[in-house]
Amino acid sequence: MSRSRKPDWLKMRPPSGERFTDIKQTLRDRNLNTVCEEANCPNLGECWTGRDGPGTATFMLMGDRCSRGCNFCDVETGGMEPLDPDEPQQVADAVADIGLDYVVLTSVDRDDLPDQGAGHFAETIRAIKDRDPSILVECLIPDFQGEPDLVRKIIDADPDVIAHNIETVDRLQWPVRDRRAGYEQSLSVLRQVDRESDVYTKTSLMLGVGEYAHEVYQTLSDLRQAGVDVVTFGQYLQPSRSHLEVSEYVHPDAFDTWRQVAEEEFDFLYCASGPMVRSSYRAGELFVESVLRDGDDPAEARERARSA
Repeated sequence: MSRSRKPDWLKMRPPSGERFTDIKQTLRDRNLNTVCEEANCPNLGECWTGRDGPGTATFMLMGDRCSRGCNFCDVETGGMEPLDPDEPQQVADAVADIGLDYVVLTSVDRDDLPDQGAGHFAETIRAIKDRDPSILVECLIPDFQGEPDLVRKIIDADPDVIAHNIETVDRLQWPVRDRRAGYEQSLSVLRQVDRESDVYTKTSLMLGVGEYAHEVYQTLSDLRQAGVDVVTFGQYLQPSRSHLEVSEYVHPDAFDTWRQVAEEEFDFLYCASGPMVRSSYRAGELFVESVLRDGDDPAEARERARSA
């Protein structure tokens, strides 16, 4: 489909409601950032409001400015400030105030810091777990320039899920991502998490940036060989005219096909796939929660996640 006009399946209602307003106020009171807001996520209203539970929010640690400039991302680049030493506890307090039982943490890249923020990230995981060990914590981490000791800091903090997004196929890493990122570097992070822990590993790809089907297929193969358990597919949407242009609006049927390929051919435990799906999409969290908290087998968990 032409990239000049958004199709009907990409239209979303703006977020609203009392719970949405309450969560937003809690975050502002504690001077916290969410990737939901910074990246203009289209599912913000659905995730924050929730359906049968308390909803979820993806906290973005270490400020709202990134040391990298990926061409798909709406987060501001440059002008990073020192880390807030109170942030880990502020996040833990906000989680309690909102009433979350599943927390997603992510961060900007902080190549300017000696440990690239890995220690601060790990401290936030521990602050949440120390307050309530029953809370499930998913971390969507940077690549930490592929440095194993820094990735290990996250592993040692004992989250329940570690995600790192490969974003796109090998050929398109540039211009989609910052030149300091890379396909093999991201795979190395995912391999290490699989090798050194028993947590669930997760990654995400955007479609509509110029990829070919055989490249997506190869990426799925590489990710499965790296030990990734959960993969998500979503449609790339251009945040502004200064960002990477959309190459194609991919039809929902194609997303359904990739879900089937991921789960039935490559045996990923779960695949959330659709135009509006994002890496920290609620359906993926429901799958993990069903497995870890309720003891469902993957097939049962998939059904529960989709029916929700």
